[in-house]
Amino acid sequence: MQVVVAKDGDKSGNPFTPKGYLIRYWNKHVSNDLPKPWFLLNKASPLSAAQYAAYTKLVADQNALTTHLQSFCSSANLMCAPDLSPSLEKHKGDVHFVSYGDKNFTNYGTKEFGLGFNSFKNYTEDENFPVNSFRRYGRDSPHDNQFDNYGPGGNTPVQSFNSYSTNTPGGSGQFTNYAPGANVPDLHFTSYSDHGTGGEQQFKSYGNDGNAGQQTFKSYGKDGNGADSQFTTYGNNTNVDGSAFTNYGQTANGENQNFTSYGFNGNNPASNFNNYGVGGNGPSETFTSYRDQSNVGDDTFTTYVKDANGGEANFTNYGQSFNEDTATFSNYQNKTSQVLASLTGGKKVNNRWVEPGKFFREKMLKSGTIMPMPDIKDKMPKRSFLPRVIASKLPFSTSKIDELKKIFHAANDSQVAKMIGDALSECERAPSAGETKRCANSAEDMIDFATSVLGGNVVVRTTENTKGSKGNIMIGAVKGINGGKVTKSVSCHQTLFPYLLYYCHSVPKVRVYEADILDPNSKAKINHGVAICHVDTSLWGPKHGAFIALGSGPGKIEVCHWIFENDMTWATAD
Repeated sequence: MQVVVAKDGDKSGNPFTPKGYLIRYWNKHVSNDLPKPWFLLNKASPLSAAQYAAYTKLVADQNALTTHLQSFCSSANLMCAPDLSPSLEKHKGDVHFVSYGDKNFTNYGTKEFGLGFNSFKNYTEDENFPVNSFRRYGRDSPHDNQFDNYGPGGNTPVQSFNSYSTNTPGGSGQFTNYAPGANVPDLHFTSYSDHGTGGEQQFKSYGNDGNAGQQTFKSYGKDGNGADSQFTTYGNNTNVDGSAFTNYGQTANGENQNFTSYGFNGNNPASNFNNYGVGGNGPSETFTSYRDQSNVGDDTFTTYVKDANGGEANFTNYGQSFNEDTATFSNYQNKTSQVLASLTGGKKVNNRWVEPGKFFREKMLKSGTIMPMPDIKDKMPKRSFLPRVIASKLPFSTSKIDELKKIFHAANDSQVAKMIGDALSECERAPSAGETKRCANSAEDMIDFATSVLGGNVVVRTTENTKGSKGNIMIGAVKGINGGKVTKSVSCHQTLFPYLLYYCHSVPKVRVYEADILDPNSKAKINHGVAICHVDTSLWGPKHGAFIALGSGPGKIEVCHWIFENDMTWATAD
C-alpha cells in the first residue's frame, strides 16, 4: 500500500489550515504510528488558514454565505452550479465557439438574415455543473448550427434550449456526440424548432454512456413543415435514463422522425412519448433497434400519432433482449388513416448483463490467476471535504432541505435540488439487516465512525490507481488482512453532493485482501488492489448482480469485489 508520511501542517507547513487540523485529529484518535493515508488527507479542504477563518465566520450567517456562494465553491473545491446572467457579447457573421462554457445565449442569432454557420466545439468540456441557456437561440434565422462534442465528461450538466430555432425557414441543427459520459445530465429542449420549415435536426451519439440522465423534449417540432429529425445512438449504454417527448411533432406536416439504436444496452431507461405526432399529416416515424438489450425499461406512448393522416410508424427490433420491461401504448394511432405499424422482436431473456470482473469468487485471489477487472475509475466529480466546523453549521436533513437548496442556489425542479434530496434520503434510510451506517460529511466524521466500530488501532486502504481497468489482469502476491480471518470492516463510498460526502457502513463477516496486480503479458506490477469478500450473503436479494454474474443465490457462495478508486475500506491494524 502506497502511503506518505505527513507532517502536522499542509504543504505550506501551516498547522491552522483544514488539512493541518485533520492531521492533528488523526494523531489524536488513531492509536498507531503507521504512515498516514495520502488518499484521505488529500481530500481535506484546500482552504488557506485565512480563508478557513473567514468562511467559518461567514457560515454562521447563511444569508451571507449564499451571497458569496461562487467564491466559496471555488475556494473550497465544491460542486456548485454557476449563476448565469444574459450575455452582452455581440457577434456578427459566422461564429465558432471552441472550448467555451457556462454562458447564457439568450436571443442569440435571432432574425439573422442570409445563410450562415455557427459551431460549438468542445463546449463545456469536463466541467462540473455546466449551466448553459440557449433561449430563443437562432429564432427566425436560416443559419446552420452545429454542436460537436458538446458537454463531454461533465457532471450534472444543466442545458436549456428554449424556443430554439423557432419559426426558422430552412437551416439545420446538428448535435454530434452531445453530453457523452456525463453524470446526471438535465437537458431541456422546449418549443424546439416549432413552426419551422424544411429544417433538419440531427442528434448523433446523444447522451451516450451517461448516468441517471433526464432529457425533456417539450413541444418539439410542433406545427413544423417538412422538418426531418434523426436521433442516432441516442442514450446508448446509459444508466437510469429518463426521456420525455411531449407534444413532439404535433400537427406537423410531412415530417420524418428516425430513432436509430435508441436507448441501446441501457439500464432502467424510461421514455415517455405524450401527444407524439398528434394531428400530423403524412408523418413517418421509425424506431430501429429501440431499447435493444436494455434492463428494466419503462416506456409510455400516450396518444401517439393520434388523428394523423397517411402516417407510418415502424418499430423494428423494439426492446429486444430487455429484462423486466413495461411498455404502454395508449390511444396509439387513434383515428388514423393509412397507418402502418409493425412491432417486432420483444424477446425476453433472464440473463441481465453484469460487467465482467465486477464480482468474483474468493478462490480467484491466488497468485497467477488471470481475470477481468471492471472499470474501477472514479466517475464522481472532484470535490473536497468541508472542514467539520463549517459542515456542522450547514443544514443536513430532509426536514431542512429548503434551507440547503437556498444556500446552494438550487431551484425546486433543478438537478441540484434532486441531487441534494437523493443524498439526504439515502443518508436517512434505515440500515439494512446487520448493517451499521453513517454518512460522513467531513473527514473527521469518517474517522469517528470507523474508530467507533473498529477501535483506535485502524488502517484505511484503497486501490492504488486505475491501471488494469476494463481489461484482463494477473494476480500477483496476495495478503489477507488480519491473517485472512473473517473480520469486521468499514467501507466508505462517495455520494453525489455539492461537497465531498461518503456513505460509510460496516457489514459483518468479511475477509479483506491486498493483492499486487500484474500485466498478464509482461508480468510487471501495474497496481496494488484492495478487495473485500462477503462471507455471508444470506440476506442479499436473489436478483443481486453478483448472483447473476456468478450463477448462484443468497447464502450459497461468498462474493468478492474490488475497492474502486477513491472508495476505501477500514480494518483493524495487523
